Amino acid sequence: MAVRVRFAPSPTGALHIGGIRTALYNYLFARHYGGAFILRIEDTDQSRHVPGAEEYVIEALKWVGLIPDEGVGFGGDYGPYRQSERKAIYQQYARQLVERGKAYYAFDTLEELESIRQREAHFAYNHQTRKQLRNSLTMQPEEVEDLLQRGAPYVIRLLVEPEQDVRIQDLIRGEVAFQGSELDDKVLLKADGMPTYHLANIVDDYLMRITHVIRGEEWLSSTAHHVLLYRAFGWENAMPQFAHLPLILRPEGQGKLSKRDGARFGIPVFPLSWKGATPEDSFLGFREAGFLPQAVLNFLALLGWHPGGEQEVFSLEEMTRLFSLEHISKGGARFDYDKAKWFNQRYIMATDNAVLAQYIRPLAEAKGYRADQPYLEQVAALMKERVSLLPDFVEEGYYLFEPVRAYDDESIRKKWNPALQPVLEAIADLMPGIQPFDAPTLEAAVKALLQERQIKPGEVLPLLRLALVGTMKGPAVFDTAALLGPAETAERLRRGMAYFLQCHEMAAR
Repeated sequence: MAVRVRFAPSPTGALHIGGIRTALYNYLFARHYGGAFILRIEDTDQSRHVPGAEEYVIEALKWVGLIPDEGVGFGGDYGPYRQSERKAIYQQYARQLVERGKAYYAFDTLEELESIRQREAHFAYNHQTRKQLRNSLTMQPEEVEDLLQRGAPYVIRLLVEPEQDVRIQDLIRGEVAFQGSELDDKVLLKADGMPTYHLANIVDDYLMRITHVIRGEEWLSSTAHHVLLYRAFGWENAMPQFAHLPLILRPEGQGKLSKRDGARFGIPVFPLSWKGATPEDSFLGFREAGFLPQAVLNFLALLGWHPGGEQEVFSLEEMTRLFSLEHISKGGARFDYDKAKWFNQRYIMATDNAVLAQYIRPLAEAKGYRADQPYLEQVAALMKERVSLLPDFVEEGYYLFEPVRAYDDESIRKKWNPALQPVLEAIADLMPGIQPFDAPTLEAAVKALLQERQIKPGEVLPLLRLALVGTMKGPAVFDTAALLGPAETAERLRRGMAYFLQCHEMAAR
C-alpha cells in the first residue's frame, strides 16, 4: 500500500513553529517513500475557530515549501478535506457504532455533569459511573426513543469496557500500553451534531486511507481511544501505524515551548507573523524576523531528528533521502534560537546575490534607500558573510545606503594621528581621477600614494574604514569604497577627518 500521511492542524490561531516541524516530518516521510502528503483542516470545534487561521496555515506551508499533494486549497480525490464540511459523514458513523452496541446516547446536561464534578474532584464518565447517569445504557429503550423523537440534546459516547486493554507499537517510542479500566467513555458526537477530534480523525484517516499518523506526543494519551475506535468499527486491518514526536522545549531546556515564550524571550516561535486582536495575541514570525525558509526547515528538522555523522546543513532533497522515523529521538529537543540564526547565516552565505537582492529590496524600500537590483546585488556580496538575518543587510549595513550615523570614538582615539591628515586629504583628492573605480584599482592607487609618502598601510587603512563606515567592523575597505563611488567616498573621507580632529581635540582638553 502506498504511503499516505496527513498534517491536520486546527484553525484556532497562528500555527506554532512546532506544527511546521510536524508537517515537515510528515512531508519527508511521504517523499522518502514516494507517497502522498495531505493537508486536512480539523475545524470541528467551531467555538474556537479564528478567522484567517486556515489561510495562515496554507501560507506558512507554501512559504517553507511543503506543498501538499491533496487537501484544502490543493484538491484531491478524498475530499472534502475541511472537517466542518463532513458533518453528515461523522453522524452516520457515530450512529453506526450505537447500532453495533459500541457506543451509546448520553442525555446528561452540562449542568448535571458540572454538579457531579464539583462534588467529585476526579470524576470521569466511565464503566463505573455511567451506570448512575442518564444514558441509553440505564434507560428503557422506549424512553430513549421518545427523547430522540422530541429532539432532546444528547451526545454519543464510546463504550469502553475495563477489560479492553490496548497495546501499540509506536514507531518512535516502541511498545506503549494502556489499561481499559483507566479509560473514560469519550464523547464522539457533540450535542451540536459536530464530532469530537477522536471520532473525526479516525473516520477521516480511514476514509482517506492514511497509512501512518505522525503527530506530537501530546496526542499519545488519546491513542488508546483511537485504537478502540478502529476495533469498534472493525477496521483493525486498516489501522495506521503511529509515531509520536518529541516535544520542542523552551530555550533553557525546561518545559514545552509555548507561544508566550516568544514574547518572553524576544524570539519568533511562529513561521509567519500573526496580528491578533490585542498586542498580547500578536506574534513575530520567522519570515518577518529575516529567516530564509530553507534555513527554518533545516533548523526544525534537527529538533529531534538526525541521520548520524557530523553534517548539519542539509538541503530538503538531502533530508528527504536520509529521513527515517528510526532516527527521531524520544526525548525533547531544546529550541536554540542562536542555532537557528547560525543556520540562517549559512544559508544566506550560500544564496546567490541576485536572489538575496530580491529579499533585500522591500527592506531597503521601506527605509527609503536605493533599491535597484545591480546595487543590491553588490550590497549582498559585501554583507552576506557578516549578517545572520535579512534585515541586517539594511540595519547593520546601513552605511551602504546613507552617511555614517555615529563613529567609534574609542577606535578613533587609538588610530588617529593629526600628522596623517594631509595623507587622508590626498587620498580624498585621488578619488575623482581613479578609472575604473573598482576595488583593485582603488587599492593600487592608494597604496602607491602611501608608498610614495613612506607611510605604512596599517597606519591609514583603519582610518579609511572608520571614515567610510564609522566602525572597525564591516566589509573590505576598498570594496566598500568601490560600491559607494568616488564622490561619496571622498565626501565621507573629508567628513570623517573633521570628526577625527574634533574627537582628538576633545580628548586633549
